[in-house]
Amino acid sequence: MLDVTNISLSYGAAQALRGVSLTAEPGQVTCVLGRNGVGKTSLLRALVGQQPISGGTIAFDGQDISALKPYERARRGIGFVPQGREIFPLLTVEENLRTGFAPLKRNDRSIPDDVFSLFPVLQSMLGRRGGDLSGGQQQQLAIGRALVMRPKLLLLDEPTEGIQPSIIKDIGRAIAYLRSLGNIAIVLVEQYLDFACELGDKFAVMDRGAVTFTCDRADLDPSAISRAMAL
Repeated sequence: MLDVTNISLSYGAAQALRGVSLTAEPGQVTCVLGRNGVGKTSLLRALVGQQPISGGTIAFDGQDISALKPYERARRGIGFVPQGREIFPLLTVEENLRTGFAPLKRNDRSIPDDVFSLFPVLQSMLGRRGGDLSGGQQQQLAIGRALVMRPKLLLLDEPTEGIQPSIIKDIGRAIAYLRSLGNIAIVLVEQYLDFACELGDKFAVMDRGAVTFTCDRADLDPSAISRAMAL
């Protein structure tokens, strides 16, 4: 479904991505790991079209989407949960969820039942402003907003960052459920190794803008991933 081949990305003279390749398939979680500042967020920004790549290709559903605008990629089924959540603090929970309608056809503009079954707290807080929610509840709202889009590909940028353990478990269960549906490919950017190892099917470690280590679940060795992250 997603096939990233040898992409590069620069911010002026600073090169953020160096020949990165990555794949993601429906029913699987591809984990991208690494320390702060190694290019993980830049990779996701490239995938959603927020930053143009300077080389390589990004293919989705067999078509090259490297030159498409972010809204065009969203219409094709790419959902993004950014680092820091980026919800609208003055909008209600329901209004935040409804912003996910933007790439959908009019007949599809409804909030899926899965949003509330995965995150029941959102249903009980539909009328509250997003800025009044706790950090963990805002993270659930950000994921719920992405699910409203009915994504074929879901990109998650450090969803456990600054979140209390009980909600981390809820988010983990939600990701596991979405994977079990078999029709969504998930790319999970994480620093929390235990969380990634519990959920991941494929693993890629980044350092200095490049992928320096890869493995599948069949060959998973958390200590090897930890060493690669420490380089």
